[in-house]
Amino acid sequence: LRNAYSLKYWWRYMEAKKRSPARQRNLIAERALKYLPGCYKIWHAYLADRRAQCKAKEPGHPAHARLNAVYERALVYMHKMPRIWLDYLEILAAQHAHTTTRRAFDRALRALPVTQHERIWKLYLPYAKASPVPEAAVRIYKRYLQFDSDAVEEYIDYLMQIGRVSEAALKLAEVLNREGFVSLRGKSRHKLWMELCDLVTKHPDKVGSLRVEAILRSGLKAFTDEAGHLWCALADYFIRQALFEQARDVYEEGLASLLTVRDFSMVFDAYSQFEESLITALIERQAQQQAAADLAAAESGGASAEASKAAAATTLELDMRLERLERLMERRPELLSSVLLRQNPHSVHEWLKRAFLFEASPAKAIQTYAAAVKTVDPRRAVGRPSSLWLGFAKFYESHGDIKNARAILRKATLVPYKSVDELASIWMGWSEMELRHKKYPEALAVL
Repeated sequence: LRNAYSLKYWWRYMEAKKRSPARQRNLIAERALKYLPGCYKIWHAYLADRRAQCKAKEPGHPAHARLNAVYERALVYMHKMPRIWLDYLEILAAQHAHTTTRRAFDRALRALPVTQHERIWKLYLPYAKASPVPEAAVRIYKRYLQFDSDAVEEYIDYLMQIGRVSEAALKLAEVLNREGFVSLRGKSRHKLWMELCDLVTKHPDKVGSLRVEAILRSGLKAFTDEAGHLWCALADYFIRQALFEQARDVYEEGLASLLTVRDFSMVFDAYSQFEESLITALIERQAQQQAAADLAAAESGGASAEASKAAAATTLELDMRLERLERLMERRPELLSSVLLRQNPHSVHEWLKRAFLFEASPAKAIQTYAAAVKTVDPRRAVGRPSSLWLGFAKFYESHGDIKNARAILRKATLVPYKSVDELASIWMGWSEMELRHKKYPEALAVL
């Protein structure tokens, strides 16, 4: 060559020898790089040619090791060139040399400027996921989150895939505590909350580092439209830990605080299914104990005292749970009435329906009427408040207590109704009551 330091002459020489044997092409490229070691164009063409030469070689062939050595020499000069790194990393990943590949990825991240790291991470993360060592992949993901903290959802998904539920729940809780977090997948804060609730309730044994009950109760305050789902989730959390009494307390607390019929139906159905499942388990246990007792009696000629005591205890517990289930079903109308009254405590119709439910229990009926006339504001009432007072008085009248009926009607006349018609209906109802009992002078005095 006239000028060994001229790229133009070396490039023409390499182009002219394209169809030559591989050994000769490699020798020409090596000679060129001896004079121009910092020439990206020659390195890129040479490495592409060496890759093509190794493509048909089986894994473990010495040609792959020689190719790796050439790439290492190239990176001495081309360590700022992301294309060289990417090609080299793809080759190493295909060779399944995990430690060498991981170290090469780390070297690439150290060598390249931060603006080029995204291209490396696009290869590094899939490689980490396919790694046979989950701990290495977790550490790689943690480093990636320092580069791009918004990719935390991908990390959470990976933790769930490898069964690290506790770490996934902690990371999801950390995301929810971050005020400015915006999901790259378009998930709302509400959706992320629901995912966290489902995660901690379905894996109670793996999330001991979190205060699950506190999380769910804070969710109840923040998302009232999901109250039914969250109460069921909290009860399910205790059920999965075999804390049945605490689960029952949660169901009762939920039924006493819900505001919509939809949520009430969800929680009540879950509560009844929970009681039914306990009864089914007890029936199966009773059948097993009976079979074991019959077998022992056949072998020894008589039933043992321990087996009889265990069977009696199971029967007693079964009777108690059946009674609980029956009581729950009987309370359903009352509980539903409470939900409707929490929605609107000034609904006259709902108060009358509730009083009718306790017709067989005078004490509860009187308590309901008293709460109704105390709660309902005549200016905000839906319906006629006078019908509540008349119903209250009529209840006392039906039980033969005219004195208290008169006292109720006397109080009713002092209520500031929205219209004169309602006050007139109170006076008319009072006089009609006196007439029904043939108290004509009292009726005239009222009129």
